[in-house]
Amino acid sequence: MSQTPILEVKNLSVSFTTNDGIVDAVKNVNFELFQGETLAIVGESGSGKSVSTNAVMQLLPKNGIVDKKSQILFEGQQLLTLPEKAMQTIRGDRIGMIFQEPMTSLNPFMRVGIQVAEAIMCHRPVSRSQAKQKVLELFNLVHLPNPQQAYSKYPHEFSGGQLQRIMIAMALINEPEILIADEPTTALDVTVQAEVLNLIKEIQAKMGMAILFITHDLGVVKHLADRVIVMCKGDVVEEGKCSELFANPQHEYTEMLINSVPKGSKDPIDPSAPPLLKAEDIRVKFLIKSHFIPSYNQYFEAVKGISLELKQGETLGIVGESGSGKSTLGRALIGLLPSTGNIAFKGNNLAELSYKKRFALKKDVQMVFQDPYGSLSPRMTVGDIITEGLTVHQPQLSHSQRMQRARQALEEVRLDPHSINRYPHEFSGGQRQRIAIARALILEPSFILLDEPTSALDRSVQLTVIDLLKDIQKKHNIGFLFISHDLSVVKALSDRVLVMQKGEVMEQGTADEIFHSPQNAYTQKLIDASFDLDEEGVEAA
Repeated sequence: MSQTPILEVKNLSVSFTTNDGIVDAVKNVNFELFQGETLAIVGESGSGKSVSTNAVMQLLPKNGIVDKKSQILFEGQQLLTLPEKAMQTIRGDRIGMIFQEPMTSLNPFMRVGIQVAEAIMCHRPVSRSQAKQKVLELFNLVHLPNPQQAYSKYPHEFSGGQLQRIMIAMALINEPEILIADEPTTALDVTVQAEVLNLIKEIQAKMGMAILFITHDLGVVKHLADRVIVMCKGDVVEEGKCSELFANPQHEYTEMLINSVPKGSKDPIDPSAPPLLKAEDIRVKFLIKSHFIPSYNQYFEAVKGISLELKQGETLGIVGESGSGKSTLGRALIGLLPSTGNIAFKGNNLAELSYKKRFALKKDVQMVFQDPYGSLSPRMTVGDIITEGLTVHQPQLSHSQRMQRARQALEEVRLDPHSINRYPHEFSGGQRQRIAIARALILEPSFILLDEPTSALDRSVQLTVIDLLKDIQKKHNIGFLFISHDLSVVKALSDRVLVMQKGEVMEQGTADEIFHSPQNAYTQKLIDASFDLDEEGVEAA
């Protein structure tokens, strides 16, 4: 490793002008990055990680203000005083960047090959055919299947992991000296995450570039980084070599982050608990090509004859990669998607119930969605959001009675009941997810479908939501169907686990059986790819 840093950040302070005044996002941050090393910047949402690296790239929004004493030196050159035209020669050429969300980073109207080719044609005097050749080489390097075909496809034709590989190819096409990776694996399955991280390490070894890796996932940091900087509320609270920082953290915030991996297991349920949900041979098909002769229609079978049971107060975890059919199965079970097969709730076959009885049953079956940002109406107050179910199922209640129930629900999810008149945008991600849980709880259901309810949250916030769900389940004896690709969360919450792949059940059993003695190779692959399970010594048979 070179003794001269390729990137120096000195006294970096960034603030934003808002309607509520000046907000200090980054305060006097200092760090160095050397050729060939991986430096990780870790911290929770709002810690200033992404703001710091966006300042390096001069990608701050218009209301961002960089302090005059701040310095960002790239190979000795001060970037903060460079005009935009000069910065364009560095950005995307000598410093590449991979963004967090590949689906929104790519133009949906352009073929991906042309988008990646643009990155080299902007910076190098190459022809379109030469650029295409370089793109195909990069697609091979990032292990994208069928590079020639992939070149002409649109973003929606790829999975999340494949899109992130395309973004890596775009960031690397000009062979930059520095690669900035901003949460590049947050939206990915554990197996895809492991592949992408191994790919980044492999390419770094070939190209010798420096990597600035931003994440809130310390499991990823431990496997990738040489050095670590820990940020909290805009300040650097600790920095050091990766191995030393994990072995002996000096700051209580670092210790909290390291210990924020869901641990332990759920208390066993009463063996005599009555059955709550029983499903037999559930199948879900989607029409992919219609024909005027119905027998010629082409279908994609997303769920292929799955049967399961859930007892009152029990949690059944459903795990698998994206596209395995987890969410489709969950939505079919609660009637949000048409399906074939038999579904019985509390002994009642749903297909045999009248419309009136099925409608009455809806208040007993609730759902918490994955995205707390998208599942709450931005135009409604928290009180209106939480009480919407009451207005439908208990119309006899007065407005004041409904609001009283909403305050109780907010207290139960550990939120201030006085925040009832605030809007969703005034809350953090973890608080919004608690509002979504309060909305489900207010109707006092027997069953809640939880579809990836913690995937968008920081690790420490995940822990509070998991503890909250455990407490609520114990208090109200609710049955949970918990869908997730995060194995550490499933292990902490579930009595039993069902492993899905391509619409089929690969394996099922108690959480202990699945995580300590998996019988299926696919289950073993999922467990091996989960960095967070390493710490707990999960040993496979």
